[in-house]
Amino acid sequence: MRQEELSYFFERIQQQIEALEQYITQSPIQQQQAISALKTLNTYIQNLEFLKTEIQTNLELIKTVEQELLQQNETLISECQVYHDLFKLAPNASLVTNAEGIILEINYTAAALLNVFPSLLIGKSLINFVAQKEHQLFVSKLKQSLNEKSVQEFEVSICPRDRQAFNATLLVKAGRETSGALGALQICLYDITKYKQLAQTGQMSSLSTTIERQNRLDGLRVLFIDDEADSRELITAMLIQHGVVVTTVATVAEALQELERSRPDVIISDLRMPDEDGYSLIRKLKALETEKGYQIPIAALTAYLAEDQAKVIEAGFQSHLHKLAPPTELIAMVAHLANRI
Repeated sequence: MRQEELSYFFERIQQQIEALEQYITQSPIQQQQAISALKTLNTYIQNLEFLKTEIQTNLELIKTVEQELLQQNETLISECQVYHDLFKLAPNASLVTNAEGIILEINYTAAALLNVFPSLLIGKSLINFVAQKEHQLFVSKLKQSLNEKSVQEFEVSICPRDRQAFNATLLVKAGRETSGALGALQICLYDITKYKQLAQTGQMSSLSTTIERQNRLDGLRVLFIDDEADSRELITAMLIQHGVVVTTVATVAEALQELERSRPDVIISDLRMPDEDGYSLIRKLKALETEKGYQIPIAALTAYLAEDQAKVIEAGFQSHLHKLAPPTELIAMVAHLANRI
């Protein structure tokens, strides 16, 4: 629209200049018309100056926005690299496949379990490491997981390269591929061979102790706060295996509403959330505890390795754990907070 206006003004100025030339060449000079044409010409020039200033302002604004977008893009790239590094170095065996089980991403722990370099696994099918007799079950479970919103769990026998096969539990969650397209599967892989051997060899004393420890969490009520749905589902899947009753919410406001309705035995909260973070929650929880006259043990979860643990404890959290810690550490933390060790 501004380009059209400029063209219009330039055209009108040209017309006025041509009119002035005609007035001047005529005899006698039509003075009144010349003066009117000059005033009109001056108006157009002023409008052009205004448009020039406005265009310059818009160009500066565009430049500022462009710089902000570049900074945001650099921040996103940096954060993506952090999460990528966390994934690669995570102590849990994790990988991402497409709907057919082709490996798209894999971390070092998972590659070590399969006894193959990570770079050599990209583009290969995970089914190559599943016992032949369980291929049909494996494919069926993958397809089923694609259509489920919650984390799916099943067992298969994994056959690493040049190593003995082991029993594995797979936690599978439907997600997105790196390109953003739907159809990816996020998989956590756990070697449960020792537990299976313990159960099968009749070592009832050790097995009973293991079961007893697990049963100590039966009926325990945990409130978990995290703005990321994947994190809520994964933590829930880990806890419910040990008999924990889990309530999940996405915000501090929802958590406070839930606390008005019921009183959990333990609270676990993510620290970094967009609106109100974990530190805001702990402040409001302390005020609520003072009002209600009770105290609920609370732990902090974080995805940042550099999170200051001393700051977390000083804020009022009784415990602090990284999101990529092994499930055993999460269970041990919850048991300790609930005095069910």
